[in-house]
Amino acid sequence: MSDIIRWNPFREMARVRSAMDRMFEDSLIGPEWEWRSSASWQLSLDVVENDDNYVIMASIPGINPDDLEITLSGRTLTIKGETKEEIEDGDGRYHLRERRYGSFSRSVTLPTEVKDAEIEASYESGVLTLTLPKTEAMKPKRIKVHKMIEG
Repeated sequence: MSDIIRWNPFREMARVRSAMDRMFEDSLIGPEWEWRSSASWQLSLDVVENDDNYVIMASIPGINPDDLEITLSGRTLTIKGETKEEIEDGDGRYHLRERRYGSFSRSVTLPTEVKDAEIEASYESGVLTLTLPKTEAMKPKRIKVHKMIEG
């Protein structure tokens, strides 16, 4: 007697994802297990909003902060830069090469205007942090409810 197995769409999606991962891995890793790097890559960002600011964090280890180009045009913030490939002299060959090299650029459109003259940027331990203060008109306003006295 055969068992009836309930169809699970998530299991099917996991199978498809696994097949896609294998396909990309096979196309990116050569016969000598070397990473085929591209000339550019996309910067990963975290964007946090609080009452007063937007805070944008990007992990960019090993880059000189002076080599970053950060621009704000309207509500669009753009971060550009380049990481240089280290070329080693010697007889060794790579078995695995996953660090990214090349130019990168990332743009984010903010939901509201910010005070561009008050933007702060810091770089510590490989993390770029941008603090973009919201304009006064965009900050949330608390409305106090007055209790009516019944009498």
